[in-house]
Amino acid sequence: MELIRVKVDGIEREIEKGITVFDLIKMCFPDKKKTALVAEVNGVVVDLSTKLNRDGEIKILTFEDEEGKRAYRHSTSHVLAQAVKRLYPETKLAIGPAIEDGFYYDFDRDESFSTEDFQKIEKEMKKIIEENLPIERIEVTKEDAIELLRKMGEPYKIELLENLPEDATISFYRQGEFIDLCAGPHVPSTGYIKAFKLTSLAGAYWKGDEKNKMLQRIYGTSFPDKKQLEEYIFRIEEAKKRDHRKLGKELGIFSLHEEGPGFPFFHPKGMVLWNLLIDFWRREHKKRGYQEIKTPIILNEELWKRSGHWDHYKKNMYFTTIDEQGFAIKPMNCPGGMLLYKTDVHSYKELPLKLAELGIVHRHELSGVLHGLLRVRCFTQDDAHIFMMPSQIEDEILGVIDLVDYFYKVFGFEYHVELSTRPENSMGSDELWEKATNALKGALEKKGLNYKINEGDGAFYGPKIDFHLKDSIGRTWQCGTIQLDFMMPERFDLNYIGPDGEKHRPVMIHRVVFGSIERFIGILIEHYAGAFPVWLSPVQVRVLPISEKYLEYARKVKEILDEHDIRVELDERNEKIGYKIREAQLQKIPYMIIVGEKEESSNTISVRNREKGDLGNYTIENFINEVKEKVKNKQ
Repeated sequence: MELIRVKVDGIEREIEKGITVFDLIKMCFPDKKKTALVAEVNGVVVDLSTKLNRDGEIKILTFEDEEGKRAYRHSTSHVLAQAVKRLYPETKLAIGPAIEDGFYYDFDRDESFSTEDFQKIEKEMKKIIEENLPIERIEVTKEDAIELLRKMGEPYKIELLENLPEDATISFYRQGEFIDLCAGPHVPSTGYIKAFKLTSLAGAYWKGDEKNKMLQRIYGTSFPDKKQLEEYIFRIEEAKKRDHRKLGKELGIFSLHEEGPGFPFFHPKGMVLWNLLIDFWRREHKKRGYQEIKTPIILNEELWKRSGHWDHYKKNMYFTTIDEQGFAIKPMNCPGGMLLYKTDVHSYKELPLKLAELGIVHRHELSGVLHGLLRVRCFTQDDAHIFMMPSQIEDEILGVIDLVDYFYKVFGFEYHVELSTRPENSMGSDELWEKATNALKGALEKKGLNYKINEGDGAFYGPKIDFHLKDSIGRTWQCGTIQLDFMMPERFDLNYIGPDGEKHRPVMIHRVVFGSIERFIGILIEHYAGAFPVWLSPVQVRVLPISEKYLEYARKVKEILDEHDIRVELDERNEKIGYKIREAQLQKIPYMIIVGEKEESSNTISVRNREKGDLGNYTIENFINEVKEKVKNKQ
């Protein structure tokens, strides 16, 4: 018997060569037998049926691990496909990956699916799960794979194989009568799937290309137990209620129009919210030594070639011609900031130089990915570029981390941090990339922040730290970014005069806090479900006279509140007070002031809060003080 040495979750073992990962778990880790889904063997995620033939390191993966979760949900997508093929055998299969929070499968079928079909499909899926069919990997040659797919009548699968080399080994997965082309890995059997639900239906072009056929995409999700599924469904239903597109329209914040897809229109109340965010941003940046600048929206294409955007970002840009010369509408603010830096000679005594810009940028996004304020084609970045000496890098990164942390706490967000490393489509030397990445790592570690590494997801000119906000129902949103850049100062030949009187190359940080004002407003609408805190509410108070008889007193109250810069509306309509209160509640206004005979005679007001209901009788002065206190403390 030949033995091999493996390390499993940090524990070294000697085992018989040729046994499967699952055999190893049963022998050595029986407590993990029920939760193990797949395993990572020497850095590669594999099925539990994989045979162990050499020394190495093994990590047992469960639903708590991202790769385990992905395999679980990908396996559920195969159960979905098998159910559809049983019920509608003429259906052609496309692709069915796991995605964040679930999975989908794309189908080509002459007759349209409807959500009414979901119950029937789910019933068949449950039957497949109860059959506990082993999910087996089969490896064949490319030639045999194509022949098998021809017999199965699966043209989309054949197309997926076209660009693979002739000597490639192709894998299929079989569960009962169902066979699907797939790289895997998968859970051991269909019985591993415990709780699932089909959630929605959409159209999707084959390979994401508008020139190709429109397929039908069924979305779903799955979890290891019913409780987790129910919690997820609750979050989805809650998210629908909070949809910023619906609330944005109902609350008069913004609208979207066919004449400008991806270009949002902000209404008066939306502009109040916008300006409150901008005012807060400006005050906090001024405190920290930032100077505000403004650079043009359209600049000559030669600038974009120099910056690297022409080679690395051109497909996302818009272009125009002026005086027979090529120009580009800026997708990022940084090249304009470089030009502004170069207008003066800078001394090391000026550094760090912090130039902040609320710059409007345009990026070409496909129509299919546009989504309210969260994915647009025109937006305002709260950008800043910090030019500094290499010796100042760590302090400046730490300073930006502190600023971002302060901002998010004001809005009530928790967050986690990810470090994104060099992408394939990048510029610069390995040495500079390593130097920049290590500087970001060092700052995160000095702050004691846990972080996840996002391999290959950096900007084309440098690695970055991304801040992912967690909202009130547990969803995450990527907003703030810190990017360390050695490349742009080189490409733009930026200099500063050092203590030795010689020219030196600065290093720069690109950073945003909100990310984009538009997107941040969309996130805030959903985070607060439209019920903004008092300091952010476009309308803080609505005055409601009980009848027309008390309209003059109501106007007097409104006038006093106006004088104290409280954002107030007066409901002058000749409607019943109950109706007016309900309207104000639907508009999510923090305070309602009700005035009638008692209030007029005592020169007071009755106050109602949108969450707490009636607060009782106030003097106008006391009420003003309460509102101002909440605004001051950003409660």
